[in-house]
Amino acid sequence: MIENLKEEALRYHAEPRPGKLEVQITKPTETQHDLALAYTPGVAEPCREIEADADAAYRYTGKGNLVAVITDGSAVLGLGNIGALAGKPVMEGKGVLFKRFAGIDVFDIEVGTQDLEAFIETVKNIAPTFGGINLEDIAAPRCFEIERRLQSMLDIPVFHDDQHGTAIIIAAGLLNALEIQSKTLAEARIVCLGAGAAGIASMALLVALGARKQNIYMIDRRGVIRTGRDGLNEYKAEWALETDKETLLDACTDADVFIGLSGPNLMTTEMLQAMAPKPIVFALSNPDPEISPKLAQETRDDLIMATGRSDYPNQVNNVLGFPFIFRGALDVRASRINMEMKIACVKALAELAREPVPQAVLDAYGVTEMAFGPDYIIPKPLDPRLGERVPKAVADAAIESGVARKSCVV
Repeated sequence: MIENLKEEALRYHAEPRPGKLEVQITKPTETQHDLALAYTPGVAEPCREIEADADAAYRYTGKGNLVAVITDGSAVLGLGNIGALAGKPVMEGKGVLFKRFAGIDVFDIEVGTQDLEAFIETVKNIAPTFGGINLEDIAAPRCFEIERRLQSMLDIPVFHDDQHGTAIIIAAGLLNALEIQSKTLAEARIVCLGAGAAGIASMALLVALGARKQNIYMIDRRGVIRTGRDGLNEYKAEWALETDKETLLDACTDADVFIGLSGPNLMTTEMLQAMAPKPIVFALSNPDPEISPKLAQETRDDLIMATGRSDYPNQVNNVLGFPFIFRGALDVRASRINMEMKIACVKALAELAREPVPQAVLDAYGVTEMAFGPDYIIPKPLDPRLGERVPKAVADAAIESGVARKSCVV
């Protein structure tokens, strides 16, 4: 089966034309006059307008609906540091999702350096081309510095999806799971296994939503991140607790929530049994979760579980977030994607999952019933309501928080 998938995937990417993206012409080019307008001499007119007013680029070029998906290839999916060129199929795939779900055009850009300064300089210099920058598959902790500095340099959204896209979907699902389990975010004891980009961003978003930092146990390869432990970088040190807990089992004892952003089979049945009543387990390692759903259900019949896989209920899938976040940001020409916009996205996704599911969604997934509950805490990616609700929520938040340069959604 794996061999068949490999062959099918390679054939899909190679035939009938290599790759998954192409550039299309959007204006008539049938006559000599058309060509004179498209290029010389007619093209000089919009050039002069943009020279006089940089914002005119949004009127006369595709900048306002164009996002760069940019990587250095240092942390590609579950493949690791495979380099920029080997990451190109993933970047093209991200472009497909942007276009399919939000109508956004993408140039995928694979930067052939993993030097921090050279990468930042490259992105800064090509940024005028784009309405937004989606950083992708860049290893921690370098990714934090890259995003922070580019956000300070540029007046367009810079968004590292591995951090914030993952965080947003986790938060939306967790809010709903907590409600079903009759628990609150403010009181929940949370274990996060994995202190990389996604883990740190997810915990920061949960704190912004009301979680208490003193209730969050961040775990890396050396155990609980706690005060006094040596070798912590500045990003991990921010999450150090004063605690005598050292191991993952220690942290899981009486915990309400387990969020795994690490590797396969790292959560044991003993750890799951040690959790509080009505636990919530987000085992998001792909393709193999931190604990298999079957084993988890056999161990605890009172849990709610999510994974990163589509063949189990409650898939935490970034496609629920990033296309619609950028759509909302681009629609109002936001200068950045801020915390208010991320929270708006979380709440829109959480609320949507609580509403009756349209027949079209049931048909798309070949089921007769789907309703808010333990097996449905997050909307499905093919839900057409996502494109209606989430961009508007994000755009409204951009306007209200003062980062929009247009006062209404087109």
